[in-house]
Formats: sequence, C-alpha cells, structure tokens
Amino acid sequence: MGTVSSRGSFSLPPLPRTAPPACAPEIIMRLLDDAEVSDEVWDEVIDCMKIRVQDRIPGIRAFAVRALSRFASDGEDSDIVDLFVETLQKEQNAEVRKVIILSLPPSETVIESTLDVSEPVRRAAYSMLSTKFPLQSLSIKQRTSLLHRGLSGRSASVNSECLKMLKDGWLMKYCGGDIITLLRFLDVETYEAVGETVMGVLLKDGSVRVQVGQTIRQYFTANTEGEEQVSNIQLMDAEVALYWKIMCKHLQAEAQSVVLQVKGSEAATTTGTEAAVYASQASDKNDLLDGILPSTVTDYVDLVKAHLSAGPNYHFASRQLLLLGEMFDFSDTMNRKVTSSFLHELLTRPLEHEVDEDGNQITIGDGVSLGGDREWAKAVAELAKRVHASTGEFEMVVATVVEELARPCRDRTSGFMHWMHCLAVSGLLLENVSSLRSLQGKAIEPSELLQSLLLPAAKQNHVDVQRVALRCLCLFGLLENRPNTELVKQLRLSFINGPDLVSAMACKALIDLVTWHGTQEIDRAIGIESSDATYETSQFTTVDTSKMNDDDTSIGVLDILFSGFLKDDWDFTMEGDDHDNVPTILGEGFAKILLLSENCAKISADLHPVILTRLVSLYFMEETKELGRLKQCLSVFFHHYPALSDKHKASSKAYSRCVSGAFVPVMRAMWPGLHGNAGGSAQVVSKRRKYAVQAARFMVQMVQASLFSTETMEQASTSPESQSTSPDLSDSFDIGEEGLAIHIAVEVAVLLRFRQSEQKAIKCMRGLVSALAASAASDKDLVKELTQMASRLRSLDKSPEEVLPQDEADEMFSTSMDSFHSHRNAHSPPRISSS
Repeated sequence: MGTVSSRGSFSLPPLPRTAPPACAPEIIMRLLDDAEVSDEVWDEVIDCMKIRVQDRIPGIRAFAVRALSRFASDGEDSDIVDLFVETLQKEQNAEVRKVIILSLPPSETVIESTLDVSEPVRRAAYSMLSTKFPLQSLSIKQRTSLLHRGLSGRSASVNSECLKMLKDGWLMKYCGGDIITLLRFLDVETYEAVGETVMGVLLKDGSVRVQVGQTIRQYFTANTEGEEQVSNIQLMDAEVALYWKIMCKHLQAEAQSVVLQVKGSEAATTTGTEAAVYASQASDKNDLLDGILPSTVTDYVDLVKAHLSAGPNYHFASRQLLLLGEMFDFSDTMNRKVTSSFLHELLTRPLEHEVDEDGNQITIGDGVSLGGDREWAKAVAELAKRVHASTGEFEMVVATVVEELARPCRDRTSGFMHWMHCLAVSGLLLENVSSLRSLQGKAIEPSELLQSLLLPAAKQNHVDVQRVALRCLCLFGLLENRPNTELVKQLRLSFINGPDLVSAMACKALIDLVTWHGTQEIDRAIGIESSDATYETSQFTTVDTSKMNDDDTSIGVLDILFSGFLKDDWDFTMEGDDHDNVPTILGEGFAKILLLSENCAKISADLHPVILTRLVSLYFMEETKELGRLKQCLSVFFHHYPALSDKHKASSKAYSRCVSGAFVPVMRAMWPGLHGNAGGSAQVVSKRRKYAVQAARFMVQMVQASLFSTETMEQASTSPESQSTSPDLSDSFDIGEEGLAIHIAVEVAVLLRFRQSEQKAIKCMRGLVSALAASAASDKDLVKELTQMASRLRSLDKSPEEVLPQDEADEMFSTSMDSFHSHRNAHSPPRISSS
C-alpha cells in the first residue's frame, strides 16, 4: 500500500509506469474528495496533465483541464491557473475553452470570455459569474458591460443565462430582492440605458412588481400652516426616479396592448365573457397607473419643479419625471394652461454653468442641446408636443420663444451663454418640424432665422457658439428642398479654417447634407456646375486645406472632405459622445457613402476603391488604435459592406472590382519604406509589415464573405426547380475567388517596372501576362491593361522571339516561393477574435 500524505489520511500506491498517460485524467476525476495520494504521485500526475493540456486531441485536452481543475484554486499550484489562462488565449476548440472557463477561479479572464465567439463559452462565463463572483467584487463598469453584452446579444441561450445571473444571483442573493438596491449598484445616472434594460427584462420576467402601497404620491407630505395646507415634496434619488419612469411606462404599455388585443382582427369576434375579461384587465392596469401617478397635473408640475430647483444633482431625476408627462390628459383647459406655463419656463431657463478660477463661465453638459443634455431636450420636446398637439401649435409656441430669445442676439447685447441658449432652443425647433413651410407665418420666419441668427452665430468668436450654430445650420439645410448658398459656404469655411471642435461639427454637417441632397446639389449651391461626365473620375482632387482661400469655391465638397484625411495636425485624442475628432467623423461619413452607394449614384463608382483604400488604411493605422468609436464603426461597416453584393450579380462584380482595385493602394500606403512611407528600426518595420499583412488578408476575407453568399445562391439557382428561370452564369468567373485573384494579380502586375538588364525576369513575366490574359478574356478592361503591359515588356526584351527555358523558369519560381514563405512565417499575425 501507499504512504500517508500531507494532503489527507489515505494514500494510493504510485501509478504503474505502464499506465497509458491519456487515462490519468479519468483516474483523477474518479478519486473521492477524501482520497489520499502520495505527494510524489500527485506531482507526477500533475506534470503529466500539464503535458496533456497541449494534446492534439481536443477531448484529451478537455479531460486534462478537468483533472487539473481540482488544483486550480490551490495556492501551492498557482502555476496551473497561469497555464489555463495561457492555453485559453490560443485554444481553437470551443468545448475546451468552455471547460477552461468552468475550471478557472474568479478572475478577469472569465469576464473577458463573455466576448468569446462561441455561445457555449459565453454561457459558461455567465454561469461562472453567477456562482463564483460576488456582486460587490465587480466594478460598476464591469457590471454594466456584462449586462449590456448578455441582455442585448442575439443568442437566446446567453440572454437566458445572463438573466439567471441577474435575477437569482444579483437581485435575490445580494440585493434581497430590492430592485432599487440593484439599480444603485449600476450607477444609472452614468449607465441609464443599462438600467432601463435591467428594469425591462425583470418586469417582463415578472421578477419585479409594484408593491402594495408603493406610489409616487407618497413623496408628497401635507403640512397645515394656519388656514392653508402646504404640500412638502420629498426628493427622489436617481434610481427611484428611473424605477418609476420605467414602471409607469410598462403599465401603460400593458394596458394599451390589452386594448389592441381586443380591437385586433383575432379579437373581432370576441364577445361576452372573454371581452369582459380583456376590458377588466385593461381597466385594472389603468387604475393601477392612475394610483401611482400624482393625483393632478398641478402636483406633477410641482414635483418636477422641486427637483429642478434642487440643483444639478437632481437633473437626472428631473428628466425621468418629466417623461411621465405623456401619461396625463391635457384635454382639460386648466391642465393645458398650467403645463404650458411650465413649458415656457423650461424653454427660457438659462443654461447651467460653472465659473472657473479665472472667472470664466463654463457650460455644464454637451453645449449644443437645451439644458446641456440631448435626452433632456428630447423630454422637453415630447412634453411640448403632447401639450400643444393641435396642428401648427407646437411650432407657434417654440418659434415665439426663439424670437424672444433672439432679440438680444440681433441687438448684439447678449453674451455667449445667451447665444448658446437661443441656438439650443432653435435646434430643438428645427429638429422637431417636418419642413420649413411649417414655420411660415410664425413669430420668426425661416429666412429671418437663417440670416439674423444662425449665420451670424457661426461667425462668432466663441468656439461653443460656433459649434451649436453649425449644428443648427445642418438641421436647417436638411429641411430645405435645395441647400442655401450662404449656408454651404459657411460650413465649408468652418471646416477648412475652424478649430478642431468647430471643424468636427462642420464636417459632420457637410456629410449629412451630402448624403441627403447629393454632392452635385451641394456643389451647385456655390456655383460649381459639373456635367455628369465630370463626375466620372477615378481620383479625388486633393488640396491643402490650410492654404485654401476663403472665397475659393472651385473645389467640390467631396474633394474637400477627402482632403481632410491628409491633414496631419488633427487631434486624435479627442473622442466622445459630444466631442468627436475629424478623422472619426470622416471615416464614418465615407463608410456611409459606400453603404448608401445605391442612393449616391452621382458619386463615380471609380471612387469606391479610393474610399475603401482610405478606410482600410485608417482602420489599421497606429494613430487610430485608441479611437474606439472609429474602430467600432469601421468593423460594423466591413461586416455589412460585403452583404450589399448579395442583391444581384452586378453588385457582386462591382464589389469585387472595388476590393481588388483597393488592394495595391492599401499595400502601397501601409508597407514601410516604400512610396514615401516611414521606415524605422527593424522592430518598427516588422510591426508595420504585420499590420500590412493583416490588412491584405482582411481584404481577401471581405470578398470571400460575399463570394460564399453568391455561390450559395448560384447553387440554389441550378436546382431542377429553378433551372428554367435561372440567369446565365457563364461569366461567374468574374465574381468568384479566381476572378478576384486575377484582378489583384493584374493590379500588381501593371504597376511593376522592369530593368532591361533583367532579361530572364522580363521573359518570365511575359509568359505570366499571356496566361493572365487568357484567364481574364471575359473582362475587356483587364485584357486592355494586360495588352499594354505585354507590349511594354516586349519592347524591353532584347530577343523577343526566344522563349525562357522551362528549367530556368522553374528555378525562378522556386526561389520566389521560398522567399515568400520565409517572409510570411516571420510576419504571420496572431489570431484575432471576430468578436
């Protein structure tokens, strides 16, 4: 028998040396928890398991991980956890990754695994988070990120596991079933959308209900002073205000769904008892909602005012309560009068600000929306449209406020804070009208609004005033049938000469107008009359925007925007919801132009490869690696862009041409040491080459994604049922991987320049060109380019009639392939998760 070990009270004899190592995991897993094995045997088995974790068979790797999981939490064997983490990073098999996740102790690695490409792995990660991670051990950002990923993902099984973690673990175990306590753990003021999602799924699941006696009215306390009864209002925390907003909206939606169910086609024949049940359910929901809301509109207004008067700390709660206004009935004249007066106060309420050490006023919020908050502005607008629901009434009321606020601006007696306030209300008006015609005959006409307020504001010295003015100019331009000349000139001027914040806003405005009106309409507004033939160009006219004259209107808007990519002094560190940098906006804008190419037909298709080249280069640039929003936008674009070619074969051909046409320019732009690109040390050059190789493979994968869909459709079209109606696919080569290879090869070949001294290389290339021409015979453009190249090579060949011997050609190809494989292995990029 074996010896007694320090790990327990009973020991097994050493494993025989002849035992197959692959059976060791099962032996360990079958051991009882109180079984004893000598230390020497343990060490030998653990070492064996560490080797088996790297086995070529996934099943054995999984068993080895399970066996070692018994020691993963042992402080003496912390190297096992390190082995698990290292193995997880390079493990290709989803089942093995799942086993590793279930075997790890609580760590950051488990949290990161909620981003895994495999649904079972993500589900396992949420299971571990539910059982082994106390809620308090996670940061607020981690909690909200986990809930956002788990509840908003497309996988139903992951949604279910995340809901189980949220309900059984976080809500019931750590918060005692109190939803308010849970919301406090999520910092709903910062992560409002996550808080709303959590409330929504828990209400839908039935885990949260209104408790008896719970109502908003409990925040009103009546005190009698003399003969008058004064109502004191208890202020709500942010979590409580969010809770009541979502709860009231949920009850309202449930009541409306019951009513719609009664009125629906299936319920059209519902009579008697069933109809009475539906009516009773709707009545109960409405009664419950009426019992929660303040008893009168006056009480509701007083409740919101009390929170507004409490200062910036209660701004969030004020907005939540303001959104409850849509649930009241404003058909009563007195209710409308009280709320209309309150709305006038909201619209004329000055922007909140702080004063720094030097006495300068600094606005609180985004600086462009009413109240400094886009969501607050939306809430005010929704309440205003609810109260002033008659045709033209909303426009009349808000336009009157704009005219009132604009008087000091026209008289040049207002400071920049008042300018911003007036422009914020103007933006709210322009954002919520369907056309400029609805402003005709109101307190301030569209032409007066543009000439006396928006354009002068864009010329102000203060940067924040310029930003909000440019936003209003964009909204105004989107409402016009044809863009105004002065408006377009001002946006161009602000983009070219403005500070980075101003240029970013002008850039966003110009891109919105281009995608809405089209480039020709924008250019025509400033006097650039171009025929359709002029727009058939293959390159942008790049200009140095820093040297352009203010009155230079000879360059088109798209050329100016594209030239913004080439400006090298943009601030790449400024990115957020409100302050975006120009490269991010340009990347999003040109990606939108490619996605909407069907609607932007006036933009030459020959420019698509140029735009794609810039977007791919931007995605892999070292300078943009910290721009999270740009990276996310482009990754979504690259995912959806290939799908556009699935509609019809013409799109597939155009798409393949676009990618193949962009391939070489991307390589020229990214490869270090060539075409003016910076070189650097061996380490820097190697790193940049890796980026270039990643970009090359990435572009090929983009086309392969489209080709897979195309091939699937072609196979379906060749079935017996569809043969009679299937189109002619004789030239499917043009949209296949073979066609892509030929396109890229031709793009590379036509750029090559040969020295006359290299006669063998010239003869070899002549043979390749002939083969390429034969393969691409169906494409006239490619054949034309290859014919020109063949003629050029023939003129360099000293003996054009002689053919290169086959053995010499084979030797040249062999040497080239050896060099290629050596370089590829040296610079192969790591595996990148598609998530």
